Amino acid sequence: MTQGNSTRVTEFILLGFTIRQDLQYALFLVFLFVYVTSIVGNVGMILIIKTDSHLHTPVYFFLQHLAFVDLCSTSTIIPKMLQNFLVSHKSISFSGCLMQLLVYVTFATIDCYLLAAMATDRYVAICNPLHYPVVMSQRACIRLVAGSYVIGSLNASIHKGFTFSLFVCNSNIINHFFCDVPPLLALSCSRININVMLLIVCVGFHLISTVMVVFFSFVYILAAILKMRCAAGRHKAFSTCSSHLTAVTIFYGTLSYMYLHPSSSESEENDKIAPVFYGIVVPMLNPLIYSLRNKEVKEALKRISKTCLICKP
Repeated sequence: MTQGNSTRVTEFILLGFTIRQDLQYALFLVFLFVYVTSIVGNVGMILIIKTDSHLHTPVYFFLQHLAFVDLCSTSTIIPKMLQNFLVSHKSISFSGCLMQLLVYVTFATIDCYLLAAMATDRYVAICNPLHYPVVMSQRACIRLVAGSYVIGSLNASIHKGFTFSLFVCNSNIINHFFCDVPPLLALSCSRININVMLLIVCVGFHLISTVMVVFFSFVYILAAILKMRCAAGRHKAFSTCSSHLTAVTIFYGTLSYMYLHPSSSESEENDKIAPVFYGIVVPMLNPLIYSLRNKEVKEALKRISKTCLICKP
C-alpha cells in the first residue's frame, strides 16, 4: 500500500474510541476484564472438553473449536487495543496491520461456519436422532471443521490482497480500534468500487448461507419440540437450543450491521460499536452461555473437581 506521493506507508495510526483521556483508563480496565474473562472461559472450555471423555461428542467437538477460534480472534485485536488506551502514539506497523486483518477475518469467517455446523448438529440430534451417529460421524465433523478453516483462510486472503493493493491518499489514520476492511478502504484514493462490491458479495454470501442453515435448523427443531409430549423433554430441548440461538443472534446481527449497511461519515463512530459485540463481547459470552446453561458441562466440572480432590495428596 503506497501513498499518493509514492512513499511507502510504514505504520498506521489507530484512533480507537475518540473520547476524553480520563475515560481511556476506565475503558482499559473494562476491556482488560472482558479479555481476561474471555481467555479464562474459552481456555477452560477447551480443557474441560479435552479432559472429560463424556464430552467427546460432535456438539462439543464443534464447541471446542469455537472456543479456540474465539480465543484467537480476541487475542488478535484486544492486546493492541489495550496498549493504545495507555499511550499517546496509537500506532500499528504496516505488517502488523496486515496480519491483524488477515487473522481476524479468517477467524470471524470460521466462526460463522462453526455456528452453522453446531445448528446442523442440534437439528440432526433432535429431529433425526436415529440417524445421528451416521450423519454426524467423526469423519463428517472433521470435514465440517476443516472446511470452515479453509473457507476462512481463503476469504481473508482475498480481502487482504484486494485491500492492501490500494493506494493511500494523504492520511494513514484509521478511524477504528483495529485494522478492518471498511476503515482501510476509507483511506484509499484509488477506485474502491470493486473492493466494496467484493466486500458485500463475500460477506453477504458467508452470512446468508450460514444464517439460512441456522434459521432452517431452528425452524425444524422448534417444530419437533412442539410435537413432543413430554414436558421435561421440551424443556431440555429448549434449554439446549436457546443458548445457541442467543449467541447466534448477537453475532450475526452485529456482523450484518457492520458490513452490509451503507456507511457514512456520520456512522463512523457507531461502526465501532458493532465490532465490540461480535468481536469482543460474544467470544466472552460463548463459554458462559454454553457452560452455565449446560447440564453436561456442569456435571463434567463436578467430575473433574472430584478427580482433583481424590488425586490431591
